[in-house]
Amino acid sequence: MGNARHTIAALSFCALGLCAQPKLALDPALHQFEDGPILSTEYQFVPGETAYFSCIITGYQILKKDENQSAKLSWQIRTVDPSAIPIDKDQAGVIEGRILPQDKDWKPKFLASFIVPGFTPSGVYHVKISVKDEVAGAEVASDLPFRVRGRSVEPSETLITRDFVFVRAEDDQVPMHPAVYHPGDMLWARFDITGYKFDENNRFSVEYGLAILNAAGAQVFAQPDAAKESKESFYPQRFVPGVLSLSLDPNVPKASYTLVVTVQDKIGNQTWEIKQPFQVE
Repeated sequence: MGNARHTIAALSFCALGLCAQPKLALDPALHQFEDGPILSTEYQFVPGETAYFSCIITGYQILKKDENQSAKLSWQIRTVDPSAIPIDKDQAGVIEGRILPQDKDWKPKFLASFIVPGFTPSGVYHVKISVKDEVAGAEVASDLPFRVRGRSVEPSETLITRDFVFVRAEDDQVPMHPAVYHPGDMLWARFDITGYKFDENNRFSVEYGLAILNAAGAQVFAQPDAAKESKESFYPQRFVPGVLSLSLDPNVPKASYTLVVTVQDKIGNQTWEIKQPFQVE
């Protein structure tokens, strides 16, 4: 009799459309294009690349009412950098609808995409996923890590330039050691600016100029407003690549010189100056 009572109770429970279901679970993945092959954990995205996300949901509960069956699932994703800072706006949605008898093996799936922002550092990023089964009241969360191959610049609390190099040409990847130019050459210099402050919407505003000093320390050339950059974005741009070029006069005296770069943070009211020697032979 005891077993019969338990069986009748179970049948009554199921008649209400609330039978026990497998545990709610997620199967997330990333792709290079929508519905493309699943990327391996070793794949590295690059700044500016679009990532396509998919997630299959299993173990959800079906609501049975009379002859109708339905399901309702709400989802949300948040994508963050290695410091847990969101790189894009949160995305959310709802999956709901009637389930027909032939759909008994249906596995709900939702899609999303996001762009890896420019100037993101290298490291392991994460897609944080949460799904709620609105019928069962159950929730599940998952974390999908992925790699980004960016360019990391050491952060600073105050305005500073990093990784200053003299080069032969704008796209030259080999720094000049020592920096030796000839009359009539084009002088190129590259550096990164960081440590500036942000305004609303992660807006920054930096300017930089240059001056040339001779061996005695006297200024022989100046361009105070060589370049400026101001931008706002959802994800904060932590560094600004700086580039300077200067055409050396064919009659410039062969001697030692110093390039002075002055950077201004217009929002944080900060100034930074760096001096780098070079030779004209």
